[in-house]
Amino acid sequence: MLRKTKKTIIFFLIFSFMLFDFSVQTAKGEMIASETALAIAKQESNRARISAFLNRQDVEMAIVQHGVNPEEAQKRVSGLSDEEVLKVARVMDQMPAGGDGVASVVGAAVFIFVVLLITDLLGLTHVFPFINR
Repeated sequence: MLRKTKKTIIFFLIFSFMLFDFSVQTAKGEMIASETALAIAKQESNRARISAFLNRQDVEMAIVQHGVNPEEAQKRVSGLSDEEVLKVARVMDQMPAGGDGVASVVGAAVFIFVVLLITDLLGLTHVFPFINR
């Protein structure tokens, strides 16, 4: 009886070890170009600049006046593609520094309003109740 049980256990162990995958995975390391590393760093800094701009008190007030939740706007910034972040950063770079603050706030608020409106029209979100689907 003990011999038959041993054979069954041995057969089960051998079969279960054959099911394991003992292959070794190799790690591949490659050099990245300096331009690639700088582009990644620039994208992160542009995204941080946009987030910091949206966190300003005057911008938050303008966003709320247009009926947009500031947290929703921050989520949208994190969801922007790299090309969209680059476009927004270029617009922010072209704004006059410290000159016409009202125009820059209104411009940013209108831009965010348009982005939210487009995503609402496409059916990706439901931010504005006046858009009928």
